Amino acid sequence: MAISPEIAALIARLDAIGFDYGKTHISVWSALLAVGVGILVFFAAMLASKGMRLLFRRITRLDETQRVVGEKLLGVLVWTLAVLIGADILGIDLTAFAVFSGAFGLAIGFGLQKTFGNLLAGIILLLDRSIKPGDVIAVGEGTRRTVGQVNRVGVRAVSVITRDRVEFLIPNDTLMSATVENWSYSSRDVRIKIPVKVDNSSDIGFVEKLLLEEARNHVRVLKKPEPQAWLSGFDENAIHFEIQVWIEDPEDGLGNLQSDILKGVWKSFMENGVKLPFPQHDIAIKEWPEGTKFS
Repeated sequence: MAISPEIAALIARLDAIGFDYGKTHISVWSALLAVGVGILVFFAAMLASKGMRLLFRRITRLDETQRVVGEKLLGVLVWTLAVLIGADILGIDLTAFAVFSGAFGLAIGFGLQKTFGNLLAGIILLLDRSIKPGDVIAVGEGTRRTVGQVNRVGVRAVSVITRDRVEFLIPNDTLMSATVENWSYSSRDVRIKIPVKVDNSSDIGFVEKLLLEEARNHVRVLKKPEPQAWLSGFDENAIHFEIQVWIEDPEDGLGNLQSDILKGVWKSFMENGVKLPFPQHDIAIKEWPEGTKFS
């Protein structure tokens, strides 16, 4: 395409403002050209990445994990090609930076160590299918324990949404090195244990019958394996039972299930005269002080 004399003169003036570094001429024009090409390459790479994601989502033969892995690998390939194409368009001779390659590579290595570590960790997590979108996981202990459903596995972190609709971003390398409970890794079935106490005077067989009835009546409790009510211990005030039920939808919450069953148990106890325990102590007085009077 022909360039008008005015534009050619302007380019020449901008190109004259600069300096030479070896065989490379660095000028205002080359800087503007680099910025323009960089912007075009950036947006082209973004559009290509988006197109690849849409393409993978249309491939029904792949499951969610395979699509995510494919999107990530193609994303890395697209951005690598974008950088190489941009350098080729600008005519950059990469060997001109050989003097700085060692120090620059070392700096990049230290600065992006965690980023590349998280990227590789995310790809490994998806490839071995240990953590994938839709899984219900628990990470951490005590007050720092996080339980939620995996929303997506990103380049840097895994997005986990809790029942409170709080979204946690857990670094991929943390999930690689820490102990993670995956409640839906090989099966979505989860067993819930619900402790219940009754008074020492209660009929054990009758209480067990009531507990099983309430457990079986809940819509989320699976029929197989069957619910169980175990006698777990005694103390001076109470008989201890434990209701054990199985569910297949842990992402819908555990506390609400336990609350619903305990409400039914409470109502059943009240209707059938089963007493709840309360602390009580007998005091034996060996000798009354002389002169003690009772009214």
